Amino acid sequence: MRSEIKSAVIVGIIVAVAIGAIGAYFNSLDMSKPTSTPKVNNSQATNEIIPPNGNTSTTQTIVNTPVLPPIDESHNFKAPNLVGISGYINTTPDDLKNAMKNKVILYDFWTYSCINCIRTLPYITAWNEKYADKGLLIIGVHSPEFEFEKDINNVKFAVQKFGIKYPVVLDNDHQTWAAFGNQYWPREYITDYQGYIRHDHIGEGNYDETEKVIQQLLDERSKHLGLNIQADQSLVNMPEYQFSNSQTPELYFGYNFVEGRNYLGNSEGFNPGQTVAYSLPTQQNRDNYYLDGKWQNLPDSMKLVSDNGKIVLSYFAKSVHIVAANNSTLQISLDGNSIKPSDSGDDVQNATAHISENRLYNIVSTSQAGPHTLAITAKPGFQIYTFTFG
Repeated sequence: MRSEIKSAVIVGIIVAVAIGAIGAYFNSLDMSKPTSTPKVNNSQATNEIIPPNGNTSTTQTIVNTPVLPPIDESHNFKAPNLVGISGYINTTPDDLKNAMKNKVILYDFWTYSCINCIRTLPYITAWNEKYADKGLLIIGVHSPEFEFEKDINNVKFAVQKFGIKYPVVLDNDHQTWAAFGNQYWPREYITDYQGYIRHDHIGEGNYDETEKVIQQLLDERSKHLGLNIQADQSLVNMPEYQFSNSQTPELYFGYNFVEGRNYLGNSEGFNPGQTVAYSLPTQQNRDNYYLDGKWQNLPDSMKLVSDNGKIVLSYFAKSVHIVAANNSTLQISLDGNSIKPSDSGDDVQNATAHISENRLYNIVSTSQAGPHTLAITAKPGFQIYTFTFG
């Protein structure tokens, strides 16, 4: 190749390389410029929107929600539907269905004559007052223990008495109870806003822990739904009931309830469906109750049918309650004497208790737990279901 041609080729190559390098440099400058896409955050962003007609004076407000990772629910279970509900208090079926959408829900399984349930209600009603407008929905699932607790009028009376303002549903046939796999009163299940069960507590106590779960799930709900709602992080401050290690267990009178927990001390024992004449033995043991008079043995209770009747119980506790029914007047003695006003329960005045409603009655309330002997003298028609203690 001639030297003139070689020189021309070399110059051409040098020029082409130089032009390519300059173009790459300016392209890199364009790529380094910030984009116009707004950052995603919890606040409102006002972005200019150019409409089709080219008028740039129109603006539109766009609410951006945070891009959060999905909640890992692989280890949780969806709460079952409310099934077999026979009645609604403080709500209707449609209103409750709508209210449940995107809410943190506390399902409280209770029954109104249960002393353990009654002691939890001040906390639950306080949580309703504190968090209902923050995204918490409480549903009281009333699953009765005794037949009279199926009466919606009795439940309505209890709802009013205990100041319950949240929805209560009547689970009279325990269908919702069974759907949750429940076996206890009280029991609280808490779901997140997507309906997954995130907390399960049986019985009384651990109220601070339960409330912290409520706060956590409400905060989680607010963030994932892009809401500007913050729940108060303080805790409801109430004195918690203290149990005694030696406390007498709950004592049942219905023959269907006593399998594995028979505390009837009379030698006559239970006779299902029969009326039995009981007499007090000379030797009596603690934590056993003893009957005197003729009592009809019923599936969930005993009913006095003689002119007079008596129940004697040696126990260890601070307070004594009975679940009772029918109209009757009871005379109460403690440790061999008419009960003193200082030891009398809320439903006893002048050593007398008047039974007029089917419910729990507070008979004894001493200053501290200890051993005592209680005697209840009753008139015909008195019906007793259980002794419970505190």
